Amino acid sequence: MTSTSSAYGELRSQLDSLTTEAFRPELADIDRLATLDIARIMNGEDRTVPDAVAAQLPLIAAAIDAAAERMARGGRLVYAGAGTPGRLGVLDASECPPTFNTGPGEVVGLIAGGPTAVVRAAEGAEDSPELAAADLDALRIGPDDTVVGISASGRTPYAVGAVVRARALGALTVGLSCNANSPLAAAADHGIEVVTGPELLTASTRLKAGTAQKLVLNMISTITMIRLGKTYGNLMVDLRASNEKLRARSRRIVSLATGAGETEIEAALTATGGEVKNAILTLLGAVDAPTAARLLAENGGHLRAALNSAPAASAPAEE
Repeated sequence: MTSTSSAYGELRSQLDSLTTEAFRPELADIDRLATLDIARIMNGEDRTVPDAVAAQLPLIAAAIDAAAERMARGGRLVYAGAGTPGRLGVLDASECPPTFNTGPGEVVGLIAGGPTAVVRAAEGAEDSPELAAADLDALRIGPDDTVVGISASGRTPYAVGAVVRARALGALTVGLSCNANSPLAAAADHGIEVVTGPELLTASTRLKAGTAQKLVLNMISTITMIRLGKTYGNLMVDLRASNEKLRARSRRIVSLATGAGETEIEAALTATGGEVKNAILTLLGAVDAPTAARLLAENGGHLRAALNSAPAASAPAEE
């Protein structure tokens, strides 16, 4: 047997052992069913995903707390994956600036093959752990950073390589996979294995596995930002108003947080340069815009803490 055949046989043996690759004989005739019946089957499959995620919630929460602690020190959140997992990481990272006003490079999505792989498959790039190491080295990953390797199989060389390299550089590492006892989870400080089972289409892990990964990434980014003070209650007070819809949403958020009228809201947003969090503080804390900016800076951007330290909050009640 040639070395190539041997390597192929070993890889096939690995795939045969993965839950995400398993064949489901009961669905062998699915292409003969009516469209509505196929849709019902798919919908039933999708309903199982939240329960699989729920089984991992304690591990997810521990990873989030560790990541938030590092980001509070100025660290970054970096996702690394190939194919669908890589695209999901890029998607989650790209949505953080408008949603949470994160700075450039604060949340990063790395995909094997580079940015063009988001829209054009570059599946061969996933086989290179060296490429992952080079991508992380280009970011100058350090101890305050968190690197999340994402792989449905849990064995993708790019994702595993990213975690191994990040850990060697002292970063916090998270391994998100959809198979138990995965090399990715074993390589990471925090292994999260959301076992979603065999797919409707054999090995099409853009389905249940992809849905599970999206749900977990939603949790990682959203709850991390909550911990960092990017929200006030369930309001996105660090929203970046970069278009008309978001500008309208900014005004609505200030209204919901303060109960102020349109004229007051407009004046507060104008005075604070459109910063929602600052505008809320000027209205609820009865301070001017420079004082609001100072109080937020002194309280690490946490609006509740800034409100508690505002002069109006500490002033004695009038008789």
